[in-house]
Amino acid sequence: MKNLIDKSELISKLQTLEGLTNDERSSLIGLLREHKKYGLVWEDKPEDVEERLRESLPVLREVQDKAILSDEPDAPNHILIEGDNLEALTALSYTHEGKIDVIYIDPPYNTGNGDFTYNDKIVDEEDDYRFSKWLTFMEKRIKIAKRLLSNTGVLYVSIDDYCQSQLKILCDNIFDSSSNPKNSNFITTLIWNKQHSQQQGLFKKYHEYVLVYAKKKSLLNNVLSEASGIIEAGAMKKISVKNPASTFSFPAGVKVEAPDGTTFCGTYGDSEKVTVVQGIFQVKDGKTQFPIVLSAGWTQKKQMKSWFNGEETFDTKGQKIIEFYFNSTGKIKCRKQRGALTPSTFLPEFGMGSEQTSHLEDIMGMPNTFTNPKPVEMIKLFTEWFCPSNGIIMDFFAGSGTTMEATMQLNAEDGGHRQCILVTNNENNICEEVTYERNKRVINGYTTPKGQKVEGLKRNTLRYYKTDYISRDRTQKNMRDLVAAATDLLCIKEDLYEEQNTFGRFKLKPHLARYFNDGRKHMLIIYREELIDEIAEEIKHLDFGGKCLKIYVFSPGRYAFTDNFREVEDKVELVALPAAIYDAYQKVLPKRKEKLFEEEKTQETIVQTDLFEEQEEGGEA
Repeated sequence: MKNLIDKSELISKLQTLEGLTNDERSSLIGLLREHKKYGLVWEDKPEDVEERLRESLPVLREVQDKAILSDEPDAPNHILIEGDNLEALTALSYTHEGKIDVIYIDPPYNTGNGDFTYNDKIVDEEDDYRFSKWLTFMEKRIKIAKRLLSNTGVLYVSIDDYCQSQLKILCDNIFDSSSNPKNSNFITTLIWNKQHSQQQGLFKKYHEYVLVYAKKKSLLNNVLSEASGIIEAGAMKKISVKNPASTFSFPAGVKVEAPDGTTFCGTYGDSEKVTVVQGIFQVKDGKTQFPIVLSAGWTQKKQMKSWFNGEETFDTKGQKIIEFYFNSTGKIKCRKQRGALTPSTFLPEFGMGSEQTSHLEDIMGMPNTFTNPKPVEMIKLFTEWFCPSNGIIMDFFAGSGTTMEATMQLNAEDGGHRQCILVTNNENNICEEVTYERNKRVINGYTTPKGQKVEGLKRNTLRYYKTDYISRDRTQKNMRDLVAAATDLLCIKEDLYEEQNTFGRFKLKPHLARYFNDGRKHMLIIYREELIDEIAEEIKHLDFGGKCLKIYVFSPGRYAFTDNFREVEDKVELVALPAAIYDAYQKVLPKRKEKLFEEEKTQETIVQTDLFEEQEEGGEA
C-alpha cells in the first residue's frame, strides 16, 4: 500500500526549514496546497516584460504632437497606446477596471511560421516550449482583460484550428467555464467563413473561429434585446460611381429638425451633397412647407418610397423603419427599431481576405501595408451586439487598427458615442506607420490610389500614448514621481483633457497643481499637500454648476485630507494618490523578488509651494 504523507505536516516543516527565501517557501507551500483540477498543464516561461514589471510600474505618457483633435465638442476620445500590451493592460487596470464593454483580440496564432515572438525572438515550430510560451503569454493578458470587462462585458478572440483547443480550455479556466456548463461564462464559438479557396490538402479550410466569453453571462439575458433600441442612421452617402445621384419626390409635412423659417436652396451640404430640383425647401412648424424634389446619393430609396406611401417598412436586416426626417443641415435621416437579436453562430460572409487587404491599401495609398487585416464589418457586428452606443471597445492586439475604424464607422451610422482603445507594440514601426496612420486617414479623409476621395469621419478625436516606467520602490521621491507621471492616466480615467491655466481667481503653477474642466466634468490634481488649505478656501467661492469636483491629491499614505475639505465636502470627491494606483496595480503585477538591501533615503527637491499667482483685475499678474 502506498504511504500517504500528511500535507499539513510537510507545510509545518517547510515553515521552519532554513536556507529558503520567503518567495521559495511561499511557492513550495502553494504547490502543496494546490488541488488537482481538470485543465491545461504547461511549464511557465518567464517574459522579459514580466521581469521588468517586478521592478517598475507602467505609466502612459501622451505624445501630444500626434493628437488628432476634432472640432466637435462631443467627439469621442479614442486612445492608441504604443508599447507592450502587458504593460498597457496593467496601466489600464487603474483607469478602466470594470469599464470595458467589448474586447476584441486577434492574437498571434502560434503556427510556428514566424507569427509569434517571445522575448523578442521568433518562436518557430522546432521550439520544444512553443505552446508553453504561448499559453503563458496569453494567460497573463486575458486574466487582466477579464478584470477590465464590465459586468455585462464580452470578450471575442479570433483563433484558427491550430490553437483553438488550447485557447478554449485556457479561457474556460479563466472565465470559470470548465466545471459546470450551467454556470459557464462561455457564450459560443462563432464560425467565420474566410473564403480561402486556394489551400491545398485533404480539405480546403474556409473557416476560422471566434471564441466568445462573458464576464458574467447570467447578466447578459437582456443585453441583446437592449441592443434592439432606436438606431439613428443616414439615408444618403457621398455621390460616387457606386452610389450615383437620383431624384426623389418628398411630400409637404416631412419632419425637419431645424428652426422655422430655415430655407435650403440650390445645392447644399458638404460631402453628402443635396440639390433642390423642384419646389421650395422651407421649414414651418418643424416640417417642410411645400412638396419638393431633391437629388442626392440616396441609400434607402426603396424603403423611403415604401414608408412615404404609408406602408410598414423594414430594411434589409429586418429592422423596422420608424420615420424618415431631415436633420438641421437638410440631410435625410432614418430612425429604425432594431428587432430582438438572436445571432447565428455562422457569421455572415465578409468577403475574401483580398478585399480586406484592398480596403487597407486604399486607405494607406500603398500595397503590402499589412497582412490579413480583419474585416471592418465583422468587428462592427461584434460591437453592435454587446456594446451600448456610449460604450467602450478595446483591442490589445491592434495590428492595423481595424477595430478603431469599425468603431468610428458604426458611430457614424447610428449616431453613437463609442470610444475605442487600441494597444500595439511598434515592431517594424507598425504602431506609428500603420495603426496610427490608418486611423488618422480615416478621421481626416483620404484619396485612394485610383483617385477617389473619401471624406473623413471628423467627429472623432485620437490621442497617442507611449508606455513608460517609474520604480516600484516606495521612496518619497518615487511616489511623487509616480503622481506627476500619472496625470495622463488620470485624464484617460476621467475622459477629461481640457486643461485650464486658472482655478477660480488664480493662475496655476503646473508643477504644483493642474485643473481640467470641459464644462461637463471637473478635475483638480494637487501635487503638493502643503497647498490644500489654500485650495479648500478657494473652493468655497466657486460654483461647479451642480457637478462634483474630483480632486486627486498627493498623500504619503491613504489619507485624502478629508478634514481640510470638510466645509466644501458637498462639492468635492477626494482620492489619495499614489495609494489608489498602488492598490489597482497590486491586483495584476507580478510579485517582486526579495532584495537584501537598505532602502536609500532620498533628499526631496525643495520646491516653491506658492500655488497661485494672483491675477490683477483684467489680466495676469
